Amino acid sequence: MGVSGSGKSTLGAALAQQMHLPFLEGDQFHPPENVEKMRAGMALTDEDRQPWPEALAHALRGAETGAVLSCSALRVSYRDDLRRLAGRELDFLWLKLDATALEQRLQARTGHYMPAHLLASQLATLEPPEPRENIIELNAANSVAALVAQASAMLHTRDRA
Repeated sequence: MGVSGSGKSTLGAALAQQMHLPFLEGDQFHPPENVEKMRAGMALTDEDRQPWPEALAHALRGAETGAVLSCSALRVSYRDDLRRLAGRELDFLWLKLDATALEQRLQARTGHYMPAHLLASQLATLEPPEPRENIIELNAANSVAALVAQASAMLHTRDRA
């Protein structure tokens, strides 16, 4: 989880490969009208986002042996909905990075529908995890290899607990 440019897709794909699990790119589950709205430079509203957790949860339910999913999950209520709708225990990894570094990443990114100027709306929407959520926080400035190693170790520790 995290805002645009935090590295969710990059880490998710690498982690899924390392864990031998399917990777579900959350952006692919947005309704076409949401993608077009973002492409046009308009921020999504809570109402726009409403069908997204349901589509993500449906994909997770279809992954019988588990999966790695990238999605922003910006609000506590979105994460709660995703947990409830998925009908299974979920571990969230929060890729955290300062706004300046995020802006630089988004300016350098090509081929994505999310324009860099929408970062401010995502940062305004982001609700940091509550302690009850037990979310793993990762420094997104670290290398992908370091993030995969850290995430794997922390998830493995959780599985043993």
